[in-house]
Amino acid sequence: MALSRTPVVLVTGLEARHCSRVSRELLARSGTVVVHHDVSRLGEGVVLRTVTRHTRDGIVEDRTSVELAHGCLSCTLRLDLLPLLRALGGERDVRRVVLQLDPALEPEHLCWSIQNVVLDDVPADPDGTARDRVELAGVLAVIDGRTWLDDVTGGDELADRGLAATPDDDRTVAQVGIGQVAFADAVLLAGGPVDEWSAARLDAVLDRLVAGVPRADVAVGAEKVLAAVPSGSRHGRPTSPHDPLFPGHPPLGEDVGVGVVRFAAVRPFHPERLHEALDVLLEGVVVGRGRIWLASQHDRALWMESAGQGLRVGDAGPWLVTLPDDGPEWADVTPERQVAAALRWDPVHGDRCTEIAVLSHRQPGAAIIAALDVALLTDDEYAAGPDAWRALPDPFGSWHEDPCEATPAPDDRASTTEREDRS
Repeated sequence: MALSRTPVVLVTGLEARHCSRVSRELLARSGTVVVHHDVSRLGEGVVLRTVTRHTRDGIVEDRTSVELAHGCLSCTLRLDLLPLLRALGGERDVRRVVLQLDPALEPEHLCWSIQNVVLDDVPADPDGTARDRVELAGVLAVIDGRTWLDDVTGGDELADRGLAATPDDDRTVAQVGIGQVAFADAVLLAGGPVDEWSAARLDAVLDRLVAGVPRADVAVGAEKVLAAVPSGSRHGRPTSPHDPLFPGHPPLGEDVGVGVVRFAAVRPFHPERLHEALDVLLEGVVVGRGRIWLASQHDRALWMESAGQGLRVGDAGPWLVTLPDDGPEWADVTPERQVAAALRWDPVHGDRCTEIAVLSHRQPGAAIIAALDVALLTDDEYAAGPDAWRALPDPFGSWHEDPCEATPAPDDRASTTEREDRS
């Protein structure tokens, strides 16, 4: 008989004070342990770990300075947080673990690590991961209604706010803030918008970004909001480039200037023209997501995601039409993707196509569609065929960021192109 695993709740947000309030509320349940890693000194190789327990004798807090050989987030997870989580999951008196995340720790990466990172010096039962002892019960994002929309539509880096984990952490506030909310199973609003118009705009954005995800004012209580999370929620499931671009059933119409703009095409983009066209997503847009058919990379799908004034384009794997009929790669293709591909299958190009969805709050939808439409291959370019397309100058490589900088891409997979920094 399989042993039951201890539920884990992640509390995430850009504002530590609001997350602390929610964590303290969750601590009121007996048997709860709240874990927080302050990574503000991570660049020095030091992390301050706080473990707070609700025991039969009351609230007990333990603070420890953890020294790491290498000051990086992956070391923090692998060498301290994940082993601690696994150990807590094996304690009989621990009925729930709440991880209060530092803003520099993104919930999706942590959830993936819980389920997949094999820990050192851990018996393989079955695979030596934290997931052996714990299960993800939900991700709760806490946002400040007065500042969140400005944060996720701006261009500030974490370092500008004193939130960067290391000196070379160049992630943006928008990127992290969007990631926290988009990955959440429930959302709590703290602080409150300053006026009715701001409240309406915030509601319109959240209605579209996290359609169907329970949300409420922080005064309602974290326990009630978590109890409303539906069984079909993601509960830590990583995002795939081939998932719905905006999950749930977001409203189709525009409200207080906020709306979802959809663009689809069955011919590829010209790489240089697309590079210029993507500028339209850097102003007046909350988030843009899409799967891209790029002429110069004919056999690979690209994934594009923007947040505020930053944008990234990366490899999303092969198009299904390129896979051998009996190849092992099909085992990783979800039924949903196969059905979607079958519905649009082209006799020549198979499932290749472009699908982009943009959550705009100030950029006119017509401007977005016009800019992207111009970037498609012309009739003459399309008629030249794939061999000619592959020879087109390509500024994207296998990884690309806007605004462009001559810096190494993550994991050294490629280098971004050089271009004037527009930040």
